[in-house]
Amino acid sequence: MKHYAITGGNALEGEVVIAGAKNAALGILAAAIMTDEKCVIENVPFVSDTRTLLKAIENIGAEVRYLDRHTVQICGKGIVGDESLSVDDEYIRKIRASYYLIGALLGKYKYANVALPGGCDIGSRPIDLHIKGFETLGAEVEISNGGKIVAKADKLKGEHIYLDTVSVGATINIMMAAALAEGKTTIENAAKEPHIVDVANFLNSMGANIKGAGTDVIRVRGVEKLHGAEYTMIPDQIEAGTFMAMAVATRGNILIKNVIPKHLESISSKLTDMGAKVIEYDDSVRVMADGKLKATQIKTLPYPGFPTDMQAQIAAALVLSEGTSIVIESIFENRFQYVPELIKMGAKIRVEGNTAIITGVSGLHGAKVEASDLRAGAALVIAALAAEGDSEIYDIDFILRGYEDFDDKIRSLGGIMEVIKTDD
Repeated sequence: MKHYAITGGNALEGEVVIAGAKNAALGILAAAIMTDEKCVIENVPFVSDTRTLLKAIENIGAEVRYLDRHTVQICGKGIVGDESLSVDDEYIRKIRASYYLIGALLGKYKYANVALPGGCDIGSRPIDLHIKGFETLGAEVEISNGGKIVAKADKLKGEHIYLDTVSVGATINIMMAAALAEGKTTIENAAKEPHIVDVANFLNSMGANIKGAGTDVIRVRGVEKLHGAEYTMIPDQIEAGTFMAMAVATRGNILIKNVIPKHLESISSKLTDMGAKVIEYDDSVRVMADGKLKATQIKTLPYPGFPTDMQAQIAAALVLSEGTSIVIESIFENRFQYVPELIKMGAKIRVEGNTAIITGVSGLHGAKVEASDLRAGAALVIAALAAEGDSEIYDIDFILRGYEDFDDKIRSLGGIMEVIKTDD
């Protein structure tokens, strides 16, 4: 077991380089097995979620090689695509993105047998939209008693699919399956997140014919097969946003490099509303805050709205703002599990349904707290860095799922933080 020990109170200053986008990586790594040729993918974040997915891909017969820490070569030729194919081990059930293997395998082999996904407990994330999409394309889908999804089809045929709610996972999954279906598929009310565009661009580099990614209507014209490709994925919007919130909460000055500023606009806007200064460059942003912070209102929305994955981190900064802030969570119902932990540190937050009412305080104090999920853990790190005194953050395996070299990067900015290993 590991936990973080943090001594807060230092303004973080310096430069930090953002890793590749975890959420894009999970879709792209799954899509790479849709060809028998080699794919080389660069800027892959070295985090536990991507390593777990790669291990699952390797376990079903694909060849996986790390060419360097952030470059992976995948060849799916060794996968046997018959009914003996099953993706199920103790690791794959721990990550949400296991479901991307359904779309990838169904598209390529017209058969998939994949364990139901796990991941963070942040509320109901049903896969009914994924199933609806696969069935519309012509697949039969069953959920077995063993907690596995089995999807099979004689052939997949392009159709018109309307998603009842905007879903990133369903958009990517249907897009992958449709890439190797017969005819044209139209996905309406599609998600528009940057990683949707990244997965579509990767599939197109493999020979797919996908248009409209990044809009709410995606058109996929199926092709007979895909080929190998070399691709560099986008930087991580949420890791960048986390360091932006960290700069504001600690009253620091951080240059955040290897980002696409356009992807960060909703975050930059709210930090500016709070009184921070955000300067955009071609592939970096500088975030500074040296005075009092102001309260604001935030509502999480699908992209280009404020991301639900940044809600906890911005709340950690808002607890140190003057006045009363309102945070409305419209995506997941369990995204306020970090609130009791922030209260232990001196925050004043009241949760009413899907709304958190934050009354700003002049300072936080250190405490022993537990991360309940990936982004909640990042929020607790931000709060601990801004607090006076010592904090201990437990269950950091959640954090390691999505942040590469998190403690090293924070120490490089002047934060006092170490990883403590314990026997229990």
